[in-house]
Amino acid sequence: MIALAALAACGRKDKAAEASPAAAAAEAPAAVQLRSFNLAAQKDQFSYANVDEVRTTHVDLNLSVDFATKTLDGTATLDIERVKPEADTLILDTDDLAVRSVEARAGGAWAPAPFVLGADDPSLGAPLQIALPAGADAVRVFYRTDPGAQGLQWLDKEQTAGKRHPFMYSQNQAIHARSMAPLQDTPQIRITYTAGIKAPEPLVAVMSAIRHEPESGIQSFRMDQPIPSYLIALAVGYIAFKAIDDQVGVWTEPEMLEAAVAEFSETPQMIVANSALYGPYRWERYDMLVLPPSFPFGGMENPRLTFLTPTAIAGDKSLTSLIAHELAHSWSGNLVTNATWRDSWLNEGVTSYVENRVVEAVYGPERDAMERALDVETLKTTIADADRPELTQLKLPADLKDPDEGFSQVAYVKGAFFLKFLEERFGRDAFDPFLKSYFDKYAFKSVTTEDFLGELNALRSTQPDAVLDSEIDEWINGRGMPSTLPLPQSDAFERLAAAQAKWVAGTIQPAALPSAQWTTQEWLRFINTLPDDIPAQRLGELDAAFALSTAGNAEIAAAWYLKAVRAGYEPALPEIEKFLARVGRGKFIYRLYEALDETGRGDIARAVYAQARPTYHPIAQKRIDAILKDETAAN
Repeated sequence: MIALAALAACGRKDKAAEASPAAAAAEAPAAVQLRSFNLAAQKDQFSYANVDEVRTTHVDLNLSVDFATKTLDGTATLDIERVKPEADTLILDTDDLAVRSVEARAGGAWAPAPFVLGADDPSLGAPLQIALPAGADAVRVFYRTDPGAQGLQWLDKEQTAGKRHPFMYSQNQAIHARSMAPLQDTPQIRITYTAGIKAPEPLVAVMSAIRHEPESGIQSFRMDQPIPSYLIALAVGYIAFKAIDDQVGVWTEPEMLEAAVAEFSETPQMIVANSALYGPYRWERYDMLVLPPSFPFGGMENPRLTFLTPTAIAGDKSLTSLIAHELAHSWSGNLVTNATWRDSWLNEGVTSYVENRVVEAVYGPERDAMERALDVETLKTTIADADRPELTQLKLPADLKDPDEGFSQVAYVKGAFFLKFLEERFGRDAFDPFLKSYFDKYAFKSVTTEDFLGELNALRSTQPDAVLDSEIDEWINGRGMPSTLPLPQSDAFERLAAAQAKWVAGTIQPAALPSAQWTTQEWLRFINTLPDDIPAQRLGELDAAFALSTAGNAEIAAAWYLKAVRAGYEPALPEIEKFLARVGRGKFIYRLYEALDETGRGDIARAVYAQARPTYHPIAQKRIDAILKDETAAN
């Protein structure tokens, strides 16, 4: 017991990845009464956590980063408070964690605590049930992550830009924080956190938190503002930092640093625009970490440190709406969070609407109109391709087994257009203050669709004839495209359509297209709206004129490759294979694998995937395994 008390009181530099002597010597824990779970009855059906009985308020992580075994090893110490005074069990979410022992603190003293891991679910992991002694106010779990953890990716040095050192990073949304640490992994609650990370030199650790100067080989972090568990983030690599201004900066590998800083130099203007619309930025710093290309998303809105794909670096700032989106999450998602993943549109749709408003403020209404018009195309495709019609609702169905099933452009685009619909009906003079007050009222809280609609009713009472109940119900619970979706009008796209029609008809050559000043958005519109039955030979004309198969802009390249596969344009295949081997962003690669498989090139898709799979994030692997449905996963 003396050793345990000393451990609890020692500084962070002594605790990282240190096992308690008493815990190491403890016998197998006494039996804990194993609960049965009716997840459908839980407020959050994707979590085992008993937050209605006991809530965690803070977690302190002390972890060693081991690239040889591809694991994090150490402790998670969780402060708790009882919602129900009689509660005698804490239930945490885990996923493939090797739990060695558990301690509980009562009256300032640590002692071994009985625990049991429940049955594992392929999507949700396993509940860790811990017996709480009377007066317990904290628990400490000694554990190690799994090399195949869903929320972690480990990259060999060859997979980095510098090719000198390995790299690792976390991606915990939606329910993968439980593969990094034992947590109440639900957006219903929020916690603060601290961390001590021991990583091999000369690698640098960064987190979604205030970073302190390393001491005795331990890199320390502190997040004082309460956040949902999925926003706990960690990356370790050979990275450098450069400031854009006194609030904004970029972390990335040295080889990409200058390009990233130049590309994202307008981020401070976005913060100003966002703050003018929706209130002050409440997270102090806004830094960005540009990850290696295997990152499966465009970005991840980790507070204080957005994670970004390198495919956002186009060289002309044409893809910086991605930054506007991730920054907007500082209000919708990070500040006001969906209480369950069935309401993910409250995170992504509201954020996409805010993104559009910021793009309009910084880059002008024409770019905003073009991007929203592209979004309409994306939404139509997403709805047409949906496996289940009910997944095209904003309020997702109750029978989802995994929140990743519900993550699609429906939440982003349909959600954003719902707010655009409301804006047009109520007018900006009324709707902007409404949204700002919503962010203020629910700051650092979690909300449901019903909460949002309750706030909306207050606005509706000021303009009773602005919207009908049936219209709102169609947006929230209706399937497919809403009948009241406000279609954006772009003058640039109208001019483009006229020129495209002439080329398709054969009355002008590619050189006569007014493409010299086309933006990325115009190129995407041109490619996406080419006829479905366009002959491969016509694509060859465009390729010869504009070298689209070797485009450096990842958005343009991905759109072109998809059109090339559908049209049977074989000369693009070598570049498509290189692209799939180089880029891990799901937005691009999922549809390409699907298209290859659907057009009789499944053998090519499987051969490429067999080579590329080890370089993809586990989230991407899971998705592509399902697309190709073969034995590549086992190879």
